Amino acid sequence: MKNNERLANLALAGLTLAPLVVKVDPNINVILTACLTVYVGCYRSVKPTPPTETMSNEHAMRFPLVGSAMLLSLFLLFKFLSKDLVNAVLTCYFFVLGIVALSATLLPAIKRFLPKAWNDKLIVWRFPYIRSLEVEFTKSQVIAAIPGTFFCAWYASKKHWLANNILGLAFCIQGIEMLSLGSFKTGAILLTGLFVYDIFWVFFTPVMVSVAKSFEAPIKLLFPTADSARPFSMLGLGDIVIPGIFVALALRFDVSRGKESQYFKSAFVGYTIGLILTIVVMNWFQAAQPALLYIVPAVIGFLAAHCLWNGEVKPLLEFDESKTKSSAENDEVVSDKKEE
Repeated sequence: MKNNERLANLALAGLTLAPLVVKVDPNINVILTACLTVYVGCYRSVKPTPPTETMSNEHAMRFPLVGSAMLLSLFLLFKFLSKDLVNAVLTCYFFVLGIVALSATLLPAIKRFLPKAWNDKLIVWRFPYIRSLEVEFTKSQVIAAIPGTFFCAWYASKKHWLANNILGLAFCIQGIEMLSLGSFKTGAILLTGLFVYDIFWVFFTPVMVSVAKSFEAPIKLLFPTADSARPFSMLGLGDIVIPGIFVALALRFDVSRGKESQYFKSAFVGYTIGLILTIVVMNWFQAAQPALLYIVPAVIGFLAAHCLWNGEVKPLLEFDESKTKSSAENDEVVSDKKEE
């Protein structure tokens, strides 16, 4: 882990815990927490082989429609069923998902202190009566799951904002680390679709705001305020993960060309400015804002302006991470043959 990554992790941890002991301006907290999370997730996504889950153009086109269907379904569930019942079911679901996400987030830091055999030796556990279903894990993953279980149990019992944020940050980091857009074309399609999605559901319907307020699950980060009428400011995880996977793609594009953080910096600055603009407009109008309305044009705009300035539009548009993955796999094969 590089020094800047280690510092970003420490800063994110400190900022998450800071409201427990000192008063932190929620606007500054939102901006710094989101930016640090994107930064950490981006650098964790840089690996010898690209992220395994890659999105196609067709998936990117359908994503806003699928998201709209899920959002509307949740809205109707809260409208016609008991809010407590819906949240109880969702809490059970996120309890399991949270353990997986938090243990995966903590694993790189924990495994360095454990025996090598615990990191490498796989344990296979088969489900009783359904022998075809099996789960593979290591002893290191079991150790990492212990704090994950603690935080999930704490969240399920108390619904404390800190437990919510720790789980939410784990989801964000894992999402940015594990998901790949594949190409900048796919990224532009996805971000443009969600740009329209966010505007429609926030400005033209009460659905988004209603679900966000009713949904008691770590799908949003909560930032304590001094206002008793509005005790928390909120930021949806999608406003971190969706632009974050685009910014991470820019970083891996730089790495694939052997250049240090050239286009990553412009995309990251675009994300930061877009988020700041969201906060400014929200406070100006004292109303909920669709963050992607400001973040998407800023991220794409800064990256586009940078590559136009450098005259490198074609290499950026032709970049395909699946080809990078194939090249990496071929290099491994060649390396194995040389060793033989």
